[in-house]
Amino acid sequence: MIRTLLFSDEPILAKGLEAILVSVEGFQLTGVCSNTAKLKEILESGEPDILLIDLTSDVTFSILSELKKASLNAKIVLWVHSISTELALQAMALGVRGILRKTLPSDLLVKCLQRVNEGEFWFEKALTDSFLSAKRVALTKREGQLVSLLSQGLKNKEIASMLLISEGTVKVYLSRLFQKVGVKDRFELALYGLKNLTTGHGTLEKAPVTADRSATPETAQLQDLRALFLEKSPLRMTSPAPPRLRNAS
Repeated sequence: MIRTLLFSDEPILAKGLEAILVSVEGFQLTGVCSNTAKLKEILESGEPDILLIDLTSDVTFSILSELKKASLNAKIVLWVHSISTELALQAMALGVRGILRKTLPSDLLVKCLQRVNEGEFWFEKALTDSFLSAKRVALTKREGQLVSLLSQGLKNKEIASMLLISEGTVKVYLSRLFQKVGVKDRFELALYGLKNLTTGHGTLEKAPVTADRSATPETAQLQDLRALFLEKSPLRMTSPAPPRLRNAS
């Protein structure tokens, strides 16, 4: 029996999945969970065999990472309407076994869960093709912090203050990043940073890091990007400076 657990806050979605699986031999929908803390407890207990996650706006990469660490046996499948190449690549690197679109017919949903349960992967060709066209640029810890702050709309002086470095050092880092990433200005770099910081649903991730010197409350909430996933074709934008986006605290 393939024990399947659904993570979703939509009761009607759960009813639909239950109606599909009840008619398929060898499947059991063991429950529906809408709370990540409770879900971690369930995963740590060794159940289920498959965790099907409805990719809502609340599901960030950091939450996926926590769920994967808590999972002893469950194979994770994301159930999505759409997903960015960046998040899909990060999810694969994390160990997610499949990404299933909600627009697919029920027989393909069942086939996906069966294949994943047997140890295979499930990723649509269109998605894997986008992986091949994406360029990955590895960042140092400091570069990742700088891109994160730039994506939030901070000026050089503010970035320098947050990172405890001089404005001149910020300019040097930016100049090197422009060449490394292949962009022409801070706006394009900020766009790529913002795209990589989001889950595809507009939610900014946060992860604690430690500054080179004494940490402050602000630096304790600084995102540490480790890589940028870039489109095959370089950005060509003529817009003004990026908006001053700030995380809510």
